[in-house]
Amino acid sequence: MVDVFEEVEEQLRADRYREMLLKGWPWALGAVAAGLLVWAAFWGWNKYQADAAAKASTAYVQAMEAVAKGDAASAEKAFVEIGKSSAKGYKSLGLMQQAGLKLQAGQTAEAVKLFDQAAVAATTPLIEDNAKLKAAYALLDTAPLAEVEKRLVPLADAKRPFSLLAKEALAVARLMGGKPDQAKTDFSVISIAPGATDGMRQRAQAAILMIDSGQTAALPALVKQAASRPEQPVVPQVIPPVEAGNTQ
Repeated sequence: MVDVFEEVEEQLRADRYREMLLKGWPWALGAVAAGLLVWAAFWGWNKYQADAAAKASTAYVQAMEAVAKGDAASAEKAFVEIGKSSAKGYKSLGLMQQAGLKLQAGQTAEAVKLFDQAAVAATTPLIEDNAKLKAAYALLDTAPLAEVEKRLVPLADAKRPFSLLAKEALAVARLMGGKPDQAKTDFSVISIAPGATDGMRQRAQAAILMIDSGQTAALPALVKQAASRPEQPVVPQVIPPVEAGNTQ
């Protein structure tokens, strides 16, 4: 009799498992299908980004070749297209190059706008702060001190990649804005800063002497000239294709 009850109970258990399987398999199949869709979407997006980066890389090299040949019109046209790329690293560089051409044409407002867009599109602090610093340099002669300070003070933080260059520009802006004491303090910091180049220390020491003697008219030109010197850290003109997983 006991064997009969056990056999019946086992049969009932098997029926319950069968019923659970019949009810649950569509959900399991759906979960597998969803996982496959997610994987396919991820793979497709990465491939799209990698293709966009490769295309932008080629276009960027061609645009820089046009610059070297003096073909500004072709270069600008190419940089405009690169500035629309979904590969944000190249997009940022394309926007910065457009801004440089605008500055050469005397279109400061348009250049600053492009530098700001490049900073937003940047994928690294180095590129972002480079764009922001160039925008501040462009405004150094014309913008109110408050606007220039708003841009440069964050960049002058010791943890930022171009902190000393930003502090140098900030010192000149304050001097031009009627704050010689603050400017002198900034230059004094630069003159003894461990990370300052010899050129930066020399300019800082010269600036302090100019402030003490009241001869400061040449300082803005010195700093702007320094912006194009090799001692300034700059973003490479050509960068390798951005990896698919690092395109942001």
